[in-house]
Amino acid sequence: MIEVGIPRTSGGRVPSAQLRAVRELFVAGEVDAAYLDSTHVRRVVAESWQRSLATGVDPDRGAQAAAAAARLGALREANPLSSALPVIRRLLVDDAADSGVVVAITGPDGTLLWVEGDLAACRKVEAMNFVPGADWSERSAGTNAPGTALALDSEVQIRGSEHFSRVVQPWNCTAVPVHDPVTGALLGTIDLTGGSAIVTPQTLGLVRATAVAVENHLALLRLTRPASQPPPTEARLTVLGADRPQWQDTDADGVVRSATLTGRHADILVLLLRHPEGLSADHLAVLLDEKDLDVVTIRAEMSRLRRVIGEAYLASRPYRLVKPIASDMGEVFDALGADDVDAALRAYSGELLPQSVSPAVARLRTELSAGLRGAVLAESNLDTLRRWLELPEGRDDREGWRRLHDHSDAGAGTRAKAHGHLVGIDFDLS
Repeated sequence: MIEVGIPRTSGGRVPSAQLRAVRELFVAGEVDAAYLDSTHVRRVVAESWQRSLATGVDPDRGAQAAAAAARLGALREANPLSSALPVIRRLLVDDAADSGVVVAITGPDGTLLWVEGDLAACRKVEAMNFVPGADWSERSAGTNAPGTALALDSEVQIRGSEHFSRVVQPWNCTAVPVHDPVTGALLGTIDLTGGSAIVTPQTLGLVRATAVAVENHLALLRLTRPASQPPPTEARLTVLGADRPQWQDTDADGVVRSATLTGRHADILVLLLRHPEGLSADHLAVLLDEKDLDVVTIRAEMSRLRRVIGEAYLASRPYRLVKPIASDMGEVFDALGADDVDAALRAYSGELLPQSVSPAVARLRTELSAGLRGAVLAESNLDTLRRWLELPEGRDDREGWRRLHDHSDAGAGTRAKAHGHLVGIDFDLS
């Protein structure tokens, strides 16, 4: 363990050069989280560095590549913040010309939806992929104000050297989350990026006031919305990754309902999504468990599921879905079908229901993962290959790491990292 003396400024902050040195040592594994606690690195920053390192963020890269234009348009249209753009532009963007300040609005997943402000600054931030459609969530870009604000659901200011990614360190940023005024659901963030003046208390107060104005604007729209324009009611199922499966829908009054699903209920919904023609109770029982389920158990589970998601979504004889349900699983399958590997990787947050023991779900899990891996390897794009290898399934993908090592666009550092990883895989296999 290396011991490093950390001088402080008169205000108690670690100077930029020393902060960069500590970060480099932490990224290299030469100091640990306990050491960070002993320094004057801010706790919000130290904890974000730890999350960034744990999720495999590459400190030499910025955010992940921009989404396809069609997907960006759909994300903008679906986000309620689109209706508040005039408010944000009046309070922040109109005064940003010739100020060196960039105004950005993200969605709740960290995707940059709009990037406006000083034109010269907007061109400069393109070098770190700070552009509409790019993923600036903390799990993609590491410590940064909008991504960390979303991770914590709290306002955040990040100074240059506090960023996890080296390419972002010339910039400073302040971000404040925005919530649905009725349901409290996180809609995204408003972010200012620029020079040192961006991380002052006055700037934080300005962005905070803008967020409040946006929430008040959305509340007023809700009150004055004509009855002939009901809110969207499409439900959404989230079943990828290690988090508990989630159900969300919107009722006729615009109130968002969310529920954490049991494993069995998530299995059933996944199977019904993949079988739009419907499934009999006997067939569903076999798909869920080849041995231990009977028709009585299936009927009881379907009754419980109706109470969770609502009667309107399920029909019987055979069991089938009668209203549209979006899902992250479906987005990956659809993107692969459209040969959009970038969109498939963006939608893929991990294995399908990794805790499920259903043989049919296990087959779908393998089909989805193998299909995505095959598309990534076939495309042979350096960025998508890196993103696949950052996923848990890619960490032991020897063929993928070999292709990264041999890729014509890979630099010396990338090849060295890939070589070391290949040696580690071979050591485990020996």
